[in-house]
Amino acid sequence: QNLLKFLVLSFGFSLLAISFKFYVFAQNCPATDYVCQIAEQEKLLDTYKDAHEKNKSNLASFQKQLNGIIAKLADLTKKLKATEKEIVQRETDLTAQTEILSDRLRDIYKKEREFTVLTLLFSTKSVADFNQGLTLRRTSAQQDWQLITGISQKISSLKKDKETLKKNQTSLTSLQVRIDKQAEFLEGEVEKTETFFSQVKKKIAEIQALKAGGFSTSVGDVPPADDPASRPDYNPGFSPAFAVFSFGAPHRKGMSQYGAYGRAKAGQSAEDILHAYYGGVEIKKDYSTGINIRVSGYGTVDIETYVKRIYEMPSGWGDSGGFEALKAQAVAARSYALAYTNNGAGSICATESCQVYKPSNKGGKWEEAVNATRGWVLMAGGKPFSAWYASTAGGYTFSYSYNGHSTPGLWDTPSGKGGWTSQAYEKTAESPWFYKSWYKTRSNVSYGRSHPWLTEEEFSDIINALLIYKGNSSEVTHLSFLEAGVTDTWDRSKVKSEAGKYGGPVTKINGTPEIVYSNDGFTAKVYLETDRGRKEFSGEELKYIFNLRAPGAIGIKSSLFNIMKK
Repeated sequence: QNLLKFLVLSFGFSLLAISFKFYVFAQNCPATDYVCQIAEQEKLLDTYKDAHEKNKSNLASFQKQLNGIIAKLADLTKKLKATEKEIVQRETDLTAQTEILSDRLRDIYKKEREFTVLTLLFSTKSVADFNQGLTLRRTSAQQDWQLITGISQKISSLKKDKETLKKNQTSLTSLQVRIDKQAEFLEGEVEKTETFFSQVKKKIAEIQALKAGGFSTSVGDVPPADDPASRPDYNPGFSPAFAVFSFGAPHRKGMSQYGAYGRAKAGQSAEDILHAYYGGVEIKKDYSTGINIRVSGYGTVDIETYVKRIYEMPSGWGDSGGFEALKAQAVAARSYALAYTNNGAGSICATESCQVYKPSNKGGKWEEAVNATRGWVLMAGGKPFSAWYASTAGGYTFSYSYNGHSTPGLWDTPSGKGGWTSQAYEKTAESPWFYKSWYKTRSNVSYGRSHPWLTEEEFSDIINALLIYKGNSSEVTHLSFLEAGVTDTWDRSKVKSEAGKYGGPVTKINGTPEIVYSNDGFTAKVYLETDRGRKEFSGEELKYIFNLRAPGAIGIKSSLFNIMKK
């Protein structure tokens, strides 16, 4: 009972209720005055910041208090259960004792009726025997009444304890309901404010994107990377943790192989796929098949045999809705080889630096695709077009030019930029490189790291290096990653000290990094809220310094990237 009183008295908190009015964002600013609009949104955040921080502080204190109450409630519940069990046992014991009590009462009643002093007097031989018998009789009667009184007291105590147990159980239930309601209310107030702040920050990001000539968006669900540690849901074992995720790799020009697969699965033909990635290029379907291709280290074969020995796309895609992608790949490979060798006048390498070639036919669906496109070649300016391609472009392919023809720069989705990332063809094809954080070299070296996630200290070190680079680019010679062994590389302490000259040093990253994407398929701006204020960087300079300073082989493989914090 005392524990319950303590819990009721100790439970309490204060709340600053925040009432939100309907706001028209940036209503006092001209439509094109983005600086004014951003300032107005930030002012709106400042209006509620103090009250919100007070509520968060109260919630943290309350949750700590609540944890203590929950522990005490658990202890009380345990004690109540023990008491309940004890009462049940006592009831069982008292049942037997009640029977004894009844027997004793009957026995006493019987003895009282049968016993008289005269009977005892005449039944004894001497005065001593009489006195002894009378004493024994009185002692027995006294013991009987003591037993009767004890059992009666136990019955009364049991009744009282059962009533107390029932009251405690009722009080416990009531307290639990009260705690749940108050916790739910306070959490709701904090969540409501967080939602409001999130909406304002999202609006700020949208305005910043407009100001920068780009846009902001959420990443949403993405295909899993081929390395579990490189996925967004990986748990590095510490928090906060930071990782940079690249959309696609490496050059992002020409045909995306996974994009082609996604397009084929969506019902597009090989011609549709080729025109999507290479624009209005001519597809000549009767090009000479008698041209020989000289492959470095493997001798000479005719162009059709050469293409049958290209190992650049899984044949299995042909059995899962991707046969048209295989056909498009065959045309691209044939066109690339003819352009690279100038119709067989030169030679071509057998590695991925050119195209992966092996000295035996690949067979299967791939050979079917080669045969189905026999003599198909992309043409520009009357010559074979150098048809670039790569595994994954991250949802955007850059334009490039060859022999007077330029390919389109395009958002590789059914609905253009608005469909990125949710509708990206590479996403529907489940490319493992669509959204990946990289931490190994091409030869699989990771410098002892088992994942690409950075601690706040490591990430802040990169940001401090970036502040130095922005303030004085000549200091870049000191900013290599520590494992590189470059002479005169500054350690974290030195970088932190030098960053003090340029608005640093940063030691804490608050909130989530804000990313602005260019309409042309790259990360345009990165905004970070730090303990040294708000920092703005271009995606290009952040990528450069990140790849220079990040520990081990951690790196950004694409100019289109996102930064995650968790």
